[in-house]
Amino acid sequence: MTDKTADAASPATWSPETLLVHGGTLRSPFGETSEAVFLTQSFVYDTAEQAEARFKDEDPGFIYSRFSNPTVSMFEERMRLLEGAEAARATATGMAAVTAALLCFLKAGDHIVAARAMFGSCLYVAQELCPRFGIECTLVDGRDTEAWKHATRPNTRAFFFETPANPTLDLVDIAAVSKIAHANGALVVVDNVFATPLLQKPLKLGADVVVYSATKHIDGQGRCLGGVVLCSQKFLKDYLHTFLRQTGPALSPFNAWVLLKGLETLPLRVRAQCETAAKIADHLAGQKGIKRVLFCGREDYPQRALAERQMSGSGTLVTFELDGGKAEAFRFMNVLKLIRISNNLGDAKSLITHPATTTHQRLKPEARAELGISDAMLRLSVGLEAYADLAADIDRALAASRIA
Repeated sequence: MTDKTADAASPATWSPETLLVHGGTLRSPFGETSEAVFLTQSFVYDTAEQAEARFKDEDPGFIYSRFSNPTVSMFEERMRLLEGAEAARATATGMAAVTAALLCFLKAGDHIVAARAMFGSCLYVAQELCPRFGIECTLVDGRDTEAWKHATRPNTRAFFFETPANPTLDLVDIAAVSKIAHANGALVVVDNVFATPLLQKPLKLGADVVVYSATKHIDGQGRCLGGVVLCSQKFLKDYLHTFLRQTGPALSPFNAWVLLKGLETLPLRVRAQCETAAKIADHLAGQKGIKRVLFCGREDYPQRALAERQMSGSGTLVTFELDGGKAEAFRFMNVLKLIRISNNLGDAKSLITHPATTTHQRLKPEARAELGISDAMLRLSVGLEAYADLAADIDRALAASRIA
């Protein structure tokens, strides 16, 4: 007979909603309901022998908050359980997670293949920072599975991509590309921030490492910065642990606590945002002055079949192009009252940005054109406001954008 009490107490049996409320919780002797914030730099030891054992990794306690901290550990464990990973390590920002995941593993003489449709800072790491240390990089059209195969060399050590990509929402076939990488002995690193850990599971599709900017949906309320790397125990032991310990991109305990609070409401927020985003995408597609709408859930989305195969939801981002150019795009944004201009995303507040002059402004015009990022393109992160209010705000801005 099954012990239902034992099953109910096991995180392995919990749904994501339950994991995000209870997973990884550590309680002090005071028995607090909310997770405690351990704002401490270092920790004390009962004896000199215990201190020695901690530094030898023979005692599981804490040493220094640059290495580990109880509040940060709770966030890491909750993310590990949600992602279904063997290990998780938090970082100060999402870009710290990306940089650590790549540089802890790669060395001079190695080669990486990366999708060219990525966030501007991710492109910088792959295309400019890595080559400074003798790590070659080849950019490919991530949508073209054969391109990954053709770009692979004998010294290729890693594939890196985000899917959906920022801001064009291009998808990479995670399973197919991972198969190519593994056939050539390469590691697969996926930035899963647009999909969130609820809508896509890269590790189950064959990826080796998943990174997030926790600043986005995981916090979801514009409060703090954070990042996390999810991987195998072997990758953590052989590469990531020492890199993080010695270079110090540590997440603050207070930010970890904020992110824990954000995780509790993540399913509710993402579900509501996805529903509204779908309505907004359809509304935009029916308006004059709109050249095209990109949304993973629409029938006319170019990679609709792949989206249905590897994602369980369409996401919270809608990208669209206006008729005209930069002037029309700026007029549109400047008239908005409810939707605010910001380069962040995944927030409870709806946010809009002009990628050509913000997130991807460092790219040359020809590089933006190759990615399909025009001066008329806008990226909308749909928040928790009522659909009717957002649609009315958009309609007012569309009317203004058409005024010469």
